[in-house]
Amino acid sequence: MNKYRLTEKQINAYGRYLLAEERSAGTMEKYLRDTRAFFYWMGGRTVTKDLAVEWKSHLLSKNYAPVTVNGMLSALNGLFRFLGWEDCRVRFLKVQRKLFQDTRRELTRGEYERLLSAAKEKGRGRLELLMETICATGIRVSEVRYITVEAARSGRAQISLKGKIRVILLPRKLCRKLLDYARKKKILSGKIFLTRKGQELGRRQIWAEMKRLCAAAGIAPSKVFPHNLRHLFATLFYKACKNIVQLADVLGHSSIETTRIYLLTSGTEHIRQMERLGLVT
Repeated sequence: MNKYRLTEKQINAYGRYLLAEERSAGTMEKYLRDTRAFFYWMGGRTVTKDLAVEWKSHLLSKNYAPVTVNGMLSALNGLFRFLGWEDCRVRFLKVQRKLFQDTRRELTRGEYERLLSAAKEKGRGRLELLMETICATGIRVSEVRYITVEAARSGRAQISLKGKIRVILLPRKLCRKLLDYARKKKILSGKIFLTRKGQELGRRQIWAEMKRLCAAAGIAPSKVFPHNLRHLFATLFYKACKNIVQLADVLGHSSIETTRIYLLTSGTEHIRQMERLGLVT
């Protein structure tokens, strides 16, 4: 059995490889975080297939969700592939396709509106508009940078991410609000959502600012994160048009299977549908 030595230098090289492959900033951050977690856990031992399997068991013992475990294994397998350590790769957990969404993480339209109200009451105009922009367009938080003054003027934004280019349309009312905000902040061109120092607004800052609204909005923190706004958009868009292919194009998905995940009903709705069958006398 082959034994390999893993170093920080190799992990950093993996990060440069992911950058060259044009992986998104979020994917790179996650893959490097997960591979470093493995590196620190192994404590200087040589890497073998058995050690990788032990890592998999360790994650399960920590009660990580199966999907989370598979995500961490994907990052590790990617590192092994990059290093040529194919014999160390481990199998993913077999997870049955989910039938419904966890209610504890589902953000409803009413809760979204409460988040907007809380942001407005706290004088967080930028955050309020940012949440509206994500939820009204379905963009990823990493795509906020493409919301520019020019995009608001034309009513469309061209997004280039993951080697794909797509154009999204911006609702007229949103464009007016974006341009009004830009005028107040004296932003004549380029990105609209910036820090006080004029830097691009990062995903961590957006995440943290949203979390700080939870108490005021009376919403569980488990429901409040940028990607949930994208999920809400997908749910409402599909209810309006009933066209999953069109929705996949809007969201920038290569596979409709990915889009399907966004359309899972809540556990409450799933139970309601089963009760309508009237099979219990």
